[in-house]
Amino acid sequence: MLGLATGLADYPLDPALPLIAEARSRSCGSVITIGLALEQAGPVSQIGMKVSACAIGQASAALLARSAIGTDPDQIIRTAEGLDQWLSGEGELPRWPGIEALTPALAHPGRHGALLLPWKAACQALSHATR
Repeated sequence: MLGLATGLADYPLDPALPLIAEARSRSCGSVITIGLALEQAGPVSQIGMKVSACAIGQASAALLARSAIGTDPDQIIRTAEGLDQWLSGEGELPRWPGIEALTPALAHPGRHGALLLPWKAACQALSHATR
């Protein structure tokens, strides 16, 4: 997971991105700010993040960032919902490139919120989009 976190440097937050949202964990204090831009037809065209989180939160953010460009916003939302269900024991690990790297976090319920944080921020940012 630490190896994934180092990739976050490739996705700096650009405050000029049109869709920006912040998610904060009440339990651990982690904060993730995400910025997105969408193509006119819908897919994500740009992503940037500012991440202050544990290794699990950073790894989850890196997995989101490295495969978000070209992805339909609905797929990001479905993946976020699937992760929440998987962590609750109510579903399978959703499909997303490399997401199996997060499976060790399943055994650590105290870190589930950190894992979901970047996905929550992305969903919140996408909720501001007019499509």
